[in-house]
Amino acid sequence: MTAEIIDPTQHFHASSAVTPTDAARPETLAGLRIGLLGNTKRNADSILDAIGSRLADRHTEVALIPRTKTQFAMPLPVELVEELIRDCDVVVIGVGDCGSCSASAVADAITLENVGLPTAVICTDAFVQPSSAMAGLKGAPDFPYLLTAHPIANLTAEGIEERGEQLATQVEARLVGSARAVAAA
Repeated sequence: MTAEIIDPTQHFHASSAVTPTDAARPETLAGLRIGLLGNTKRNADSILDAIGSRLADRHTEVALIPRTKTQFAMPLPVELVEELIRDCDVVVIGVGDCGSCSASAVADAITLENVGLPTAVICTDAFVQPSSAMAGLKGAPDFPYLLTAHPIANLTAEGIEERGEQLATQVEARLVGSARAVAAA
C-alpha cells in the first residue's frame, strides 16, 4: 500500500520565481532613521526600545521610528510596508518568540529586504524550525535572522536592558556592512 503526501506549501514554491536578495547595506547607522517594528508580543516593544537606545548612544543623529504590526502572525500590510519604505532607512523587527510570529517576522524581513530596506529580525532560539522553514519557503534558506534565548515575554525590566545590550551589537552588524556577516546561529 502506498500513501500520497500532499505538501500544503506547494503553492509557495511554485510562486517563488524570484530569489530574495539582501538590500544594500549602509556603512554606518549615523544619521539614519532606524525603524523599530514591534509585533505586539509581550516585551517586544521594550526589547526594541532597549536596542534602539543602544544604537542611538553609539551613533550621532539617529532617529528611532517605532511602528507596530498589529497582527503578529500575518504578513505585513501593504500600507505598513509603504510607510516603512518612506520613513525608515533600516528596520529592526521583533520579536519572534512563538511559531507563527517567528515565521512571520522572518517573512516580513525578507519582504523588506526585497524592496531595498536592510533588516535585522530577532527570533528566540526555541523557534529556529519555523523561522528557517519560512526562510526556505520564501526562497532564502540561509536568510540570517538573529537568535536570542527564549523566552522574551517574561523578562523583567532589568532582563530587558541586559538582553537589549546583548542584541544591539548583533543588530548593528546585521544592518551595516556585509549582510551575510551575521548568520543565524
